[in-house]
Amino acid sequence: MSEQRPKFFITTPIYYVNARPHIGHTYTTVVCDAIARRQRMMGCDTYFLTGTDEHGQKIERSAAASGKSPQEFTDHVSAEFRALWDRMGIGYDQFIRTTSPEHKRGVQAMFTLLKQRGYIYKGSYSGQYCVSDELYADDNTPGTLCPVCGRVTETVEEENYFFKLSEMAEPLLKLYEERPELIYPETRRNEVIAFVKGGLRDLSISRTTFSWGIPVPDDPAHVIYVWLDALCNYITAVGFGSADAADRARYERYWPADVHMIGKEIVRFHCVYWPAFLLAAGLPLPRRIVAHGWLLFEESKMSKSRGNVVRSETILEVLGADALRYFLFREVAFGQDGSFSFDALVQRFNSDLANGLGNLSSRVLAMIQRYFDGEIPGNDAPDANTNAESAIAALAGETIAEYHRLFEAFQFSRALETLWSLLSAVDKYIVETQPWTLAAKADGRARLAAILYTTAEALRILCALVHPVIPDSTAKIFTQLGLGDIARTDLRTLHWGELKPGTRLGKIEAVFPRKDKSAIERMQQMEEDRKSATEAAAANASPATPPPVPAALATPVVVAGNPTPGAACAITGATASAASIATPGTTPSGQRGAEAAPLITIDDFMKVDLRVGTVLTAEKVEKADKLLRLTVDIGTEVRQIVASIAKAYAPEKLIGRKVVIVANLAPRKLRGIESRGMIVAASLGDEGQPALASFLEEVPNGARLK
Repeated sequence: MSEQRPKFFITTPIYYVNARPHIGHTYTTVVCDAIARRQRMMGCDTYFLTGTDEHGQKIERSAAASGKSPQEFTDHVSAEFRALWDRMGIGYDQFIRTTSPEHKRGVQAMFTLLKQRGYIYKGSYSGQYCVSDELYADDNTPGTLCPVCGRVTETVEEENYFFKLSEMAEPLLKLYEERPELIYPETRRNEVIAFVKGGLRDLSISRTTFSWGIPVPDDPAHVIYVWLDALCNYITAVGFGSADAADRARYERYWPADVHMIGKEIVRFHCVYWPAFLLAAGLPLPRRIVAHGWLLFEESKMSKSRGNVVRSETILEVLGADALRYFLFREVAFGQDGSFSFDALVQRFNSDLANGLGNLSSRVLAMIQRYFDGEIPGNDAPDANTNAESAIAALAGETIAEYHRLFEAFQFSRALETLWSLLSAVDKYIVETQPWTLAAKADGRARLAAILYTTAEALRILCALVHPVIPDSTAKIFTQLGLGDIARTDLRTLHWGELKPGTRLGKIEAVFPRKDKSAIERMQQMEEDRKSATEAAAANASPATPPPVPAALATPVVVAGNPTPGAACAITGATASAASIATPGTTPSGQRGAEAAPLITIDDFMKVDLRVGTVLTAEKVEKADKLLRLTVDIGTEVRQIVASIAKAYAPEKLIGRKVVIVANLAPRKLRGIESRGMIVAASLGDEGQPALASFLEEVPNGARLK
């Protein structure tokens, strides 16, 4: 009986389905995919898990806002994630959805186990909760900002089941000390230790104020806290909670995970809550939790709310998957934040792939085709080899060892840099030996054969090592080398001299055609077009033309909040489309009229997202006598807005008041406070005294003005 192969189990976080996938999601996924591909080439029985996180209050609200049921909403977005991964050739072994019956069964089994072991009790919770991150805030002061995303938290009062997290501080600190390799990089480990040393409070692990979740066993009025639900995917995916023998065997085979790959913003959940749950349940812990940094676009984290999301599909259509994969591995120092731009992407593509690997492949294969009729030449002729060939062979051996060491240490950029140093050495070797000059010499053929064998063998080793990072293009080069399926290469035994002379080349084609500036412009335009299409779809979701308003009832409108250049004019103009602005002069009410703004089209107006909200908190901004910091519930979320209305309204008079906000303005900081919208108000008198827009009828939060 053959010896069982070592197993390797790697996971991405499961992605929250509140929005479509972007390259931030792609970054995590391709890193896991490359690690999994390499482990397979190292002979491991590899299991690669990814999927989608589909429960929670935020999903329930987002589904309602889109006019769909939660299941319809999650079905649609989850399918988009899966379709993108399939298009990119991501080699996952399982795609889990937290709405699946198998996951529900496993989560309920985990809840029951924790309760049986005495770690769950029933109580009540009153405090602050971030719906966006499904996170309980440590500070229970109304208006507290979420420590993860910076949004304003909501006050929650409800009966809950609690997990005794406070009892887990000492076991967790002992774990971190005994297993320093558990959390990578070291900076994240230090953050986690400091957080736990600061003291842990018992954690609410159920909710009763919404229903979209997994019911608590024997108490269906409660649904299980979304993070307990989501974290359990790592064990439910491989059979935890199942009575089936095959599922139990799969769990015993693959759990614990060898690597949980996560973004740094969810370190607390994975490095504090998840180990605490597992320790309390008496279950094995993951071997390593690896946190990478953010992918920044114009120095800001990509997010739906900031409107700076870049879709992976744009890059796939113009450059292909390997260009994006290589950029993410080479350009970003893993564990740190990295910057993305289309310019940098194309520059890296041209320098490293088109001019680097692609050019080397084309030169070497073309010379073998031309001088040796498409067959790999031998290099065993007497006196054909020199110190130059020996130097390349030695460097290749050193590169193999160093590349493995760096890749294992998650130093992907340095690993690729090491490979490209070998590539540069081979390029230099070709220039110095000038093989094209030997073809015409009667005594030069043996020497020519040695040179071309050396370059072809170096190309083989380069492609085998980098294949997990850029699988499609290296597979094509391997086929052109006549070597078949590159994924079957055994990286454990990879060494110099395995290329067999006489191997016949395949059809030679360019793998990385060089891109010019038009590629950048095309991707930028595609992103603009996608953004416009999304805005248009949102605008067309409801009737576009508002009913006419008599001119005598029209009120000039200004905006108090976070003005950006041209914003006030745009909003005033938008109001002119909805209700005719009075002509300059004195209005029937005796107020000075505003100058008429330039006419705009209904399409321009529909770009402005005006929403109704209720003021939850209001306070003066320090050292700013005109500014108030408000938190406003707009139905789907709570916004923080800084408004220039302090001289007209006392903060306490605004609590509970209905207001209108401009919801789709880019965030801006005022006095160091991020403002995410504008409050709409009339401007009264020569000094422009603000008067908040309001309603005679009862209007629900989130209703759109049109």
